[in-house]
Amino acid sequence: MTVVVTGVAGFVGYHVAAALLARGERVVGIDIVNDYYDVGLKEARLAHLADKDGFTFHRADIADAEQVSAILAEAGNVTGIIHLAAQAGVRYSLTNPYAYVHSNVLGQVAIFEAVRRLNAQPAFVYASSSSVYGGNDKFPFSVKDRVDHPVSLYAATKRSGELLAESYAAMYGMASTGLRFFTLYGPWGRPDMAYYSFTKAILAGEPIAVFNEGKLERDFTYIDDAVAGILAALDQPSDPVRLHRLYNLGNNKPEPVLRFIKVIEQALNCKAMLKFEPMQPGDVKATAAEIEDSRRDLGFEPKIGIEEGIPLFARWYKDYHGVA
Repeated sequence: MTVVVTGVAGFVGYHVAAALLARGERVVGIDIVNDYYDVGLKEARLAHLADKDGFTFHRADIADAEQVSAILAEAGNVTGIIHLAAQAGVRYSLTNPYAYVHSNVLGQVAIFEAVRRLNAQPAFVYASSSSVYGGNDKFPFSVKDRVDHPVSLYAATKRSGELLAESYAAMYGMASTGLRFFTLYGPWGRPDMAYYSFTKAILAGEPIAVFNEGKLERDFTYIDDAVAGILAALDQPSDPVRLHRLYNLGNNKPEPVLRFIKVIEQALNCKAMLKFEPMQPGDVKATAAEIEDSRRDLGFEPKIGIEEGIPLFARWYKDYHGVA
């Protein structure tokens, strides 16, 4: 089985590729390896994957339709696509909106166009985001909820990706599964995410910015749980009645951000200095995943809470950064 993983140098892409290789799949990775965050971390992830049998890597822009099509053609009998390449981050979308349209909209079209031209249609899974729920005040968030009011450009581009999937299903009969991720965290994570930056600041004795006076909740989801859901979606048989399916992948247990910080303090055995800031544009006060559909169809059952997951991340962080 050959699976193409886009965004393979990213946090989720790295873990998904490693899991696929561990179960004996051949993985063809695609990533532009941009400098949105530390390129060294991305290269380190790729180096770990390069040591494993069955991994091939292409440094390419997912929005380059011609290059993407050539890679898929060269890969041979592609049985699965896991499309994770995207410009991430809510706040960065305020300053560089064009990067989001390029990667998240044009890139989505490019991969769909490449896939629909293959002789045999592979299983297709792509990443969406809990950000599509915007300012919804109905909890928990359900895939049955309307998502017409994004509060950030990032959210709008991820919702656009879902609508593109819906249109390709209608026009070409292309089956795909979109996964709305809820605040993923864990080893090899993204430095722009709060848990990573909090850990760095706490160990350096620097203050951490806590927005909305700490009155925030997030459905923190450990990476291993998310990967299990992604692979289950890849392995799921297509449904001719529902060619395009959407699922939430969340821990189903929103945590107050201040409690989350306490767990980080305990894992590091260090006290945080909190600097309270106002609510930031594009942020939402709370996220919470309703996962009954994911449980029923994917067998998805998150197992790792923050009390276990944060210490695992902290150990990796200290080892990777050489912190005693």
